[in-house]
Amino acid sequence: MRTQHTFTIKSTNFKTQLLQWSQKFGEVVWLDSNNHQQNYSDYDAVLAVDALTCITTDTHLAFDQLQEYQTVTDDWIFGYLTYDLKNDLENLQSNNFDGLNFPELFFFQPKKIFLIKDDKVEMHYLKMVDDEIDSDLKEIDEFTKDQRVLISDKINIKLRVTKDHYLEKVNAMLAHIHRGDIYEANFCQEFYAENVTIDPIETYQKLNTISKAPFTAFLKNYQYFALSASPERYLKKKDNIVISQPIKGTAKRALNGVIDAKLKDELKINLKERSENIMIVDLVRNDLSHTAIKGSVKVAELCEVYTFEQVHQMISTITSKVESSITPVSILRSTFPMGSMTGAPKISAMKIIENLEDTKRGLYSGAIGYFNPMGDFDFNVVIRSILYNAANKYVSYSVGGAITSKSDPLEEYEECLIKAKAMREVLEN
Repeated sequence: MRTQHTFTIKSTNFKTQLLQWSQKFGEVVWLDSNNHQQNYSDYDAVLAVDALTCITTDTHLAFDQLQEYQTVTDDWIFGYLTYDLKNDLENLQSNNFDGLNFPELFFFQPKKIFLIKDDKVEMHYLKMVDDEIDSDLKEIDEFTKDQRVLISDKINIKLRVTKDHYLEKVNAMLAHIHRGDIYEANFCQEFYAENVTIDPIETYQKLNTISKAPFTAFLKNYQYFALSASPERYLKKKDNIVISQPIKGTAKRALNGVIDAKLKDELKINLKERSENIMIVDLVRNDLSHTAIKGSVKVAELCEVYTFEQVHQMISTITSKVESSITPVSILRSTFPMGSMTGAPKISAMKIIENLEDTKRGLYSGAIGYFNPMGDFDFNVVIRSILYNAANKYVSYSVGGAITSKSDPLEEYEECLIKAKAMREVLEN
């Protein structure tokens, strides 16, 4: 059982102090919309800390174990799904190099939750800790960071794949497309640094300052960190409505307003980008149909262009309705991994991706989010994200793009560099 305490935010620095205060705990999930006015969002920001219970699994029967944990807990749970949980759903494998070694699935039941909307905060504390509410608020209000992490002086980012090798691999992907094996696939590459120490919270704050994305996340599970500036929602359930908002289509920003508007308008009418997006919309419609009430799958928004700090993005919104008998985890199971990070047909694309990519994706192109006690959920897509294993001092970020028959390998490479720009700037200062 939880007690609820509501108060009005008076400090302009409250969110920063709250996030800094959260670092005293071993398990943390922070989700922040950066005040983007999302049509489907319930909160401006959410913080969950300090596990009462948790679940960590490999890929074997992962969704069954999550289903049991979510049902038995019957409470808020926060955590993540890695991309490689695909192996639990299909006869697939992940044998590529993994420098991060994150658990495949992690969720926890937090003792303390903060739900922020406008200037109001709801604190949902388990009864065992509800006597700590006043002291926690005092700590947060007075919080000053008194312990600096000894970070590496210089971080040299390395490419897992050389430019020439990347171009060869995209051409190999195009050969699969021209042969008719697939229509589209999301092909990714890793940038990484070894034997480095970063300050996760400062790195996240710098990344968030640059990107100000609507689905940012800071996740800590002891030595495992995800610092995500994601612009993309994977899947949300609210009552009997399910919402997916895949992104496909990217254009760079320009400092000059006239040029920037021109780049945005060009993206709107770009046939290649629109075809990428529409192919994934069809895939998502099919995925949602597995759990939807017949005839309820709708495209609410097709190829709309939204502007973010670093890029313009083409986003579509697909919705469905589900019966109350459909479990939340079964909706995730039938749509995972998200179509925007796989391709079409999905299984064939994932097999080809595994053969051509050099790095195991892990949490990259997975999802971070939560379930609430009513069985609703909200998850982002882990892109534009820095992943860090503090124990083995390995830091990584990956970027990718959709390869279709109209793709030019060099243009795809340049698009990857645009997407990687913010992460590289933050890490290399």
